[in-house]
Amino acid sequence: MQEKHLFEYAVIRVVPRVEREEFLNVGVILYCRGQRFLHSIYHLNEDRLCAFAGEVDAQELRERLKVFERICLGGRDGGTIGQLPIAERFRWLTATRSTIVQTSQVHPGLTADAQQTLERLYNQLVL
Repeated sequence: MQEKHLFEYAVIRVVPRVEREEFLNVGVILYCRGQRFLHSIYHLNEDRLCAFAGEVDAQELRERLKVFERICLGGRDGGTIGQLPIAERFRWLTATRSTIVQTSQVHPGLTADAQQTLERLYNQLVL
C-alpha cells in the first residue's frame, strides 16, 4: 500500500463582479509538502465565460491564470513570488483577495499521488 500524504487545494475562480459574489470555477491549485508538489491546472471556457460575463476580457484572464502556473513552477519566470519556498508560494496564491481571479478556501485531504488527485479534482470541480 502506498503511503498517503497530506495535501491542500483550492479552486481557482473567475469573479467578474466582486460585489455580486458570483463566480465561475476555472481551475485547481494543489500543494503537497510530502511530495514536494505545487501545480495548478485550469481551462478558460470562453463560451461559458461569455454567457456568464460577456464584458470580461478573456485574453487578460488567460494572462492572469498563467501567473498561477509560473509561480507554481517557481524560479525567475515566477517573479519574486516564484522564488519563495514552495509552501509560501501556495499561501500567497491562495490568500484572500478581491480581484477578478480568486481562489476558494483551502481544503485538505490525503493522497498517494498528488498529480492524479489534482486531475481528479479538476474534473470534478471545473469541467
